[in-house]
Amino acid sequence: MQVLERTPKVETKLPAVGTTIFTVMSQLAAEKAAVNLGQGFPDFHCDPALVDAVTQAMQAGHNQYPPMAGLPVLRNAIATKIEALHARQYSANDEITITAGATQGIITAVLAVVRPGDEVIVLEPCYDSYVPNIELAGGTPVRVPLTPHTFRPDFDKISAAITPRTRAILINSPHNPSATVWSEAEMLRLQDILAPTEILLISDEVYEHMVFDGQQHQSAARFAGLAARAFIVSSFGKTYHVTGWKVGYVAAPASLSAEFRKVHQFNVFTVNTPVQHALAAYMSQPAPYLELPAFYQRKRDLFLDGLRKTRLKPLHTQGSYFQCVDISEVSDLSEADFCQWLTSEIGVAAITLSAFYGSGFDQRVVRFCFAKKMKRCNWLWRVWPSCEALFLS
Repeated sequence: MQVLERTPKVETKLPAVGTTIFTVMSQLAAEKAAVNLGQGFPDFHCDPALVDAVTQAMQAGHNQYPPMAGLPVLRNAIATKIEALHARQYSANDEITITAGATQGIITAVLAVVRPGDEVIVLEPCYDSYVPNIELAGGTPVRVPLTPHTFRPDFDKISAAITPRTRAILINSPHNPSATVWSEAEMLRLQDILAPTEILLISDEVYEHMVFDGQQHQSAARFAGLAARAFIVSSFGKTYHVTGWKVGYVAAPASLSAEFRKVHQFNVFTVNTPVQHALAAYMSQPAPYLELPAFYQRKRDLFLDGLRKTRLKPLHTQGSYFQCVDISEVSDLSEADFCQWLTSEIGVAAITLSAFYGSGFDQRVVRFCFAKKMKRCNWLWRVWPSCEALFLS
């Protein structure tokens, strides 16, 4: 009997999801041999000592499964760092879990606590994994806009979005894509709003060591009322220029961590052993993360020096390694068309902010990443006068 080759039809769980803007623009940048200032990754090497530490761990035989929650030596190093920076003690045994990057940490937290019918507040513009994570858990994303152009939280709108079904709120500071940083007053306001509720907090802090102009990162760990209800997510990839290693961590109270680990053990179980050993050894010296703000502030300032030669209007970058610019004085194009033009005709890729909104809200702002060798960024400013002439002619 002839067997028909037929793939069964599958009803998608994520009907609104297509290829991400990062993939689209990076692919276009590659096709056009453009400088990729769109996707958020460094184009320079990490500290050779960190690579050597991985090699040493492999050669020492650390190549089998580590504990599910992560190596104790690495979890202890993280607990020590958090206490030193934010005066909050976390149990390395029960309250810190090593994850396969921050993205896995976020979806694991969502899957651990969100059930069908629950609502989760997200503040737009937001990183593109948040909403699909909530939908995969059967929850309903409730989109609350940050204030256009300033991207400050609107607490009246946040309060109005809370209902009896609200299970969690997801915040991000320093913020991707806008590069704003929540202030102490804003964190205290959020603490007050959440205090009478059972709402959980997922605090995406992957850019925690990139805060500029003498500001201090206001981690949820610094606020007792927030820390008690928070999953705090961070990333070694962002901090140590190794985004491809995909290692992060989540700190949360023991009861929340227990639920988190129930999901973690079945979606990744555990994380790369020699890399964990290397990170633990490297963290014995705090200088690399303590010096990171100055490192990236120099890049930000050089990028701004170039922007001042143009009619592009820079928005204030308080943290992260992103710079947003208002394009309205140089182009009538939409954000998407501008980024396509910039990549195809000028050879520089940027990302639209509209891609970070469910509605595609276009406020004539695009995002550049300056986690690059500065000669790449400076090339843009050398060719920009002719770009502006094209727009304004």
